[in-house]
Amino acid sequence: MATNFINQRMTGRIEGDFCVFLIGMRINRPLKVHQWFPIGMAMGRMLRELAAHKELGFLGDDAWFGRTTLSLQYWRSAEHLMDYATSKTGQHLPAWQAFTRHVGNSGDVGI
Repeated sequence: MATNFINQRMTGRIEGDFCVFLIGMRINRPLKVHQWFPIGMAMGRMLRELAAHKELGFLGDDAWFGRTTLSLQYWRSAEHLMDYATSKTGQHLPAWQAFTRHVGNSGDVGI
């Protein structure tokens, strides 16, 4: 597998406002797969939904995986991000409700 590297500093340019959002999941009890695996699956569903619906304002992301998994996300605006987070028709709200119902304050997984 070939890897391409850019050996210079790069910047992006965008017209108007934008929002950078960092979200992560920390697996505190790795053996409790039933607690953290559904969270990872839900994040995948959300990212696929966002990629398929550009009108939601999601511009893209970079991700790092491990015991602590991070997603660095770029949004058209903070309003787009908040609209998605609170939408009754998107993937986020049901995923958040499931997390609070099944994991809650157990400490098994942190968001």
